[in-house]
Amino acid sequence: MEAELDATLGYEKNRKGDLQTDNKRNGHSPKNLKSQYGEFQIDVPRDRNGEFEPKLIPKYQRDISGIEEKVISLYARGMSTRDIHDQLNDLYGIELSAEMVSKITDKILPQVKEWQSRPLNPVYPFVFMDCIHYKVREDGRILSRAAYVVLGVTAEGYKEILSITVGANETSKFWLGMLNDLHNRGVKDVLFFCVDGLPGFKEAIQAVFPKAEIQRCVIHMLRNSFKYVSYKDLKKFASDFKAVYNAPNEATALSELENVKETWGKKYPYAISNWENNWEDVSSFFQFPDDIRRIMYTTNIIEGLNRQYRKVTKTKSVFPSDTSLEKMLYLASQNVTKKWTQRYRNWDQVLNQLIILYGERLTQHL
Repeated sequence: MEAELDATLGYEKNRKGDLQTDNKRNGHSPKNLKSQYGEFQIDVPRDRNGEFEPKLIPKYQRDISGIEEKVISLYARGMSTRDIHDQLNDLYGIELSAEMVSKITDKILPQVKEWQSRPLNPVYPFVFMDCIHYKVREDGRILSRAAYVVLGVTAEGYKEILSITVGANETSKFWLGMLNDLHNRGVKDVLFFCVDGLPGFKEAIQAVFPKAEIQRCVIHMLRNSFKYVSYKDLKKFASDFKAVYNAPNEATALSELENVKETWGKKYPYAISNWENNWEDVSSFFQFPDDIRRIMYTTNIIEGLNRQYRKVTKTKSVFPSDTSLEKMLYLASQNVTKKWTQRYRNWDQVLNQLIILYGERLTQHL
């Protein structure tokens, strides 16, 4: 702090000679501080004009233990308020109530709001949408809530969480609001939306991004079909279906689907009709090369993110409020995205093919 005052005044302590400032040192003020090593007193240097604003320990700050950062870090990793209390007590002998932990973590709420409304890129080649369900307490009742997650792939090939919003159970009306929010935050175009089979999803997307292609997740489609298949036939059925979604083109895929229908159609009619009825939304990826297919034909990318969310929220069977859930998911997102340093494999090839296919829709924003 003495060095900070040197920099503010422009001369060192005890320096003799002509001084280029009318401000001078003016003794010290005692200040009591709390740290993880206990309480102690320091002498804060003062200046005559009262202009000195120390950065190391700002005015009015009396706690330099870093406990708040530790609480937020532990909370972000899914520790319950009770576990955080016990951990801090074991390490530092500090008693923090569950209410105090909640108040400390509430300090990040302005960051959450700022993050949720931040400007986005004008174009995303791929956007994945999904939701996770949680229990939230409201007015003495336990209600089901959906956390709507939107994840994009940037034109540079990096993953980015575009938004997380907690709302009522999954509905196309709510997704429409989410899509309008993306548009209002600067997203002008999306090439591909990769989604599950929520009724009305397609109409909601087309209302906001009419040029976008919609790809139903093949993995979700398979799971829906597997519901109708006996366990003893499941392995063979899944093996036969690989020929459908691994086909080199749509004509071959339809032919393979016909073969599967001949083999299994009588025994499991609903498992096959599920694909026939939704073929238009499932078959988009057949017109593209393997590198693009691998990105768009499954929502594994967002399911991997959802697994990380479940990992940190598993200690809480019920959240006290929507805000509490949003806070937890935001902190978890910050930890997850720190690890997203790699671009998609062969991204340069993917981008070149997308530019050839979609031209100005991509290049005008690059």
